[in-house]
Amino acid sequence: MPTSPDAVLRAEGISKSFGGNRVLSDVNLTLQKGELVCLLGISGAGKTTLFNILSGLMRPDGGHVYAYGEEITGVPGKISYMLQKDLLLPFRTVLDNVALPLILRGTPKKEAREQAAAHFARFGLAGTEKKYPDKLSGGMRQRAALLRTYLASDGIALLDEPFSALDTITKGAIHEWYLDIMRDIELTTLFITHDVDEAVKLSDRVCILGGSPGTIFAEIPVEEPRPRAHDFMLGETFLHYKRQIFEALQI
Repeated sequence: MPTSPDAVLRAEGISKSFGGNRVLSDVNLTLQKGELVCLLGISGAGKTTLFNILSGLMRPDGGHVYAYGEEITGVPGKISYMLQKDLLLPFRTVLDNVALPLILRGTPKKEAREQAAAHFARFGLAGTEKKYPDKLSGGMRQRAALLRTYLASDGIALLDEPFSALDTITKGAIHEWYLDIMRDIELTTLFITHDVDEAVKLSDRVCILGGSPGTIFAEIPVEEPRPRAHDFMLGETFLHYKRQIFEALQI
């Protein structure tokens, strides 16, 4: 895939092997400011390995990662990464869970709490500051985890199946909420999903990772304005994009 020099996140020629087994080969990927791009592929294709490399938690054997034009290959803390589970600490209040990235960066606790609390209303969390995670619904826990991810980010978030644990009704509501939040705070998102419907509903582009070793072998633009109409998933346009993805996946 061609890369763009003005992308907010850019990966070039990423490769990675484990014990002689090559998992990723020549992966190229770009994100422009404000985009929501989905990374889709079968289990074991190397999606999580790629996220570990993009977030700086793992060094690639070859290739480079850039954020806002600065090379960040193997440098953690530049790109925030939210795993599938919310990983909220049960012994900390919701406010202290959310403020944790700021504290770890060296912000004094009182100031970190004030900075985090300023976003609670915007993220639909007002009134939960002193509660503990076990008192929150699944959707509210995800909102708290997403706020924590945002505070740890520099405007770029990697989300690994962030909505997969939610029921259908809650998932639909949080999809709309997340798109509103992204637009409001100018957040750029790359997310992993195995849900083709979710990918078409949310994404500006769907990148398909597959093969052995894994590489991005297809990129499908979804050229419908976001947020998409409630009946979008019932129409022929939605089915057109879904067919394209299934054909690329050979399903």
